[in-house]
Amino acid sequence: MSAELLSLFTCAGRDSLRSTPLFGGHDFGTQFGLLPRQKIEFMVRRKMILAENDIEEKQLQPASLDLRLGDWAYRVRASFLPGPGHAVMDRLQALESRDEKISLKDSGAVLERGCVYVIPLQEYLHLPDSIFGVANPKSSTGRLDIFTRLSTDNSEVFDRVGRGYNGRLYAEVSPRSFSVRVRSGTKLNQIRFRRLNSQQLERSDFGLDEKELRARHKNFRLVDLDGEPELRRGGLVLRVGLSTEPADGIIGYKAQKHADILDVDRDGYNIADYWGEIRARRDKRLILDPDEFYILASRERLQIPPDLAAEMVPIDPSMGEFRVHYAGFFDPGFGAGGMGRPIARAVLEVRSYEVPFFLEDGQVIGRLVYEKMAEAPELLYGEKGSTSNYQGQGLKLSKHFRME
Repeated sequence: MSAELLSLFTCAGRDSLRSTPLFGGHDFGTQFGLLPRQKIEFMVRRKMILAENDIEEKQLQPASLDLRLGDWAYRVRASFLPGPGHAVMDRLQALESRDEKISLKDSGAVLERGCVYVIPLQEYLHLPDSIFGVANPKSSTGRLDIFTRLSTDNSEVFDRVGRGYNGRLYAEVSPRSFSVRVRSGTKLNQIRFRRLNSQQLERSDFGLDEKELRARHKNFRLVDLDGEPELRRGGLVLRVGLSTEPADGIIGYKAQKHADILDVDRDGYNIADYWGEIRARRDKRLILDPDEFYILASRERLQIPPDLAAEMVPIDPSMGEFRVHYAGFFDPGFGAGGMGRPIARAVLEVRSYEVPFFLEDGQVIGRLVYEKMAEAPELLYGEKGSTSNYQGQGLKLSKHFRME
């Protein structure tokens, strides 16, 4: 940690932060929920979010902050969590991984497929007790089958930053299908911030209930379906599309196992060098091969209202034959089109597990859980000036590939 950052952490202690108007509702507002872009900017100004290099405007999304890799990566034998009372860097030293240090400066380095790396990020957090963080891979990261998750010092879980956390962030990165080149500043994951009131501090479920979802769909069409939306376990059900609706008959892609190295910060790659096309069958089925990676799409088109955000989660833990959607954040404004109708499908990142598995057109594949924003973002996903690559998408690979 630099001397400047260390000074900020020690001099701007939590007590001084709690004494500001932020916690009285003057600067932050009185609303609770996911914080929008303008409030994340406020957190940067108030030094709740710090970084080795200045936060860039393009890191700021409608309801999240993109996180950047630091200068060094550490190759480890296996994934781990530090646990209470332990810093990530101390665990690396105990695992003798500090010697497996790889520079990400300048032209960067190749992260090999099937290996696990721990990478300190450029960003630090100094959170008050009323705010905690939830992380997820970026959409492009998930579509490249790069398994990544966030860890913090003293943590017992991934992708969660506890209330009042004061310290550095780390990315655990494991490319699954392609070896990839990354460098200092590469953005693989993102973080959302949730502000809680005193009644919410012990809750773990913040989604809208089914009654609220039905009312929202009536006033703002969440999915492009006639009639009532299908709801289950507090979420909106999504089904996989394997029919011949696309004009070219392509209903998915399957990752090639022995492709060239892919630079995460480049685009213009040829699809055929990395992916095999999957075309619709008459029986509208697809057999998922064990440990293969697929890009598919939902049958439904959807849109996210300006005052809500959503996350795709498993429909049921007992459906354990395959995993869907590594990168599950949907920002406010995603999929919003003309005439109030949804225009975007959810792209599904699918991996089968131990046995081949029959997937059928219309099969339940996941559910969207919606959560209230503390206030609507000043810049929605898909609006001019936003860094939105997937607005209005159908079946679409990551931004790195030329879609003919």
